[in-house]
Amino acid sequence: MRDLKKNRKTTKKMRQNRLKQKKKPINWRKSLHRILRIGVTVFSAVLIVVGGFFVTQLLLASDLFRVEQVAVQGNHRLNKNQVVALSDIQTGVNTFNLDLGLIGRKIEENPWVQSAHVQRIFPSQLLINLEERQPVAIINLGYLYYLDSQGQIFKVLDAADRLDYPVITGFDYTKAQRHDAEYAQQLRQIVGLLADLKQRKLFSLDQVSEVHFEPRVGLSLYTLEGGVKVKLGYADYSRKLDRLERIYTQLQPKLQMLDYIDLNVDEKVIVRIERLKQLAKG
Repeated sequence: MRDLKKNRKTTKKMRQNRLKQKKKPINWRKSLHRILRIGVTVFSAVLIVVGGFFVTQLLLASDLFRVEQVAVQGNHRLNKNQVVALSDIQTGVNTFNLDLGLIGRKIEENPWVQSAHVQRIFPSQLLINLEERQPVAIINLGYLYYLDSQGQIFKVLDAADRLDYPVITGFDYTKAQRHDAEYAQQLRQIVGLLADLKQRKLFSLDQVSEVHFEPRVGLSLYTLEGGVKVKLGYADYSRKLDRLERIYTQLQPKLQMLDYIDLNVDEKVIVRIERLKQLAKG
């Protein structure tokens, strides 16, 4: 059994052997210096915030930043006055009170505008940068619409619009309006086909009057001269047109006699001559 008295004596002796730590006196000068430094920092921050607020209010009220001029870049279809009217910017308004993003979205409501970006040029000018849509064809959906270089149907034609573009037919209005995925893909392919034709010299875009789409057949072109149907089907349009161009100089004088040109058979150009017989019967 342990000797509890002995243990108590040992503990008491150890306690007596411990060094008594003296409490350090408080350095009031150092503490006051720290408090003063914190106070100055807080006061400076408050002063900056309050000063910034008053400076901002002065700027907002200042005549220096009132809009005096609106410049427009990138516009070709729309004139400057039309763009400024779309923006609804009033001269004399403080430039800091304008929501530039909202102004850009207002301008983009015009069908000719692909995108509009507005920026401030201090102290008193605004710059509107436009990217306008470029029509590449007219699509017949009951009404005539422009098709742009991205394959987007963007504007119904009016009396002032040009008609010297190839016409696209065979598309359904309802499917086109609800952005049918197959239609959208086919329209993008047509844009690519038109761009290809524009670069060609023998059988070029100037010789095409119509692009026709049939769901089970694919695409066909109609020549401006003679209205001959050129069957392209689906895909490989460039390769098929290459094949047509090899013999087009021989075919061109006979277009009035041709019923159609079929390019859907590999390495061949099938030509049907039937109009001469029909003319003879007539």
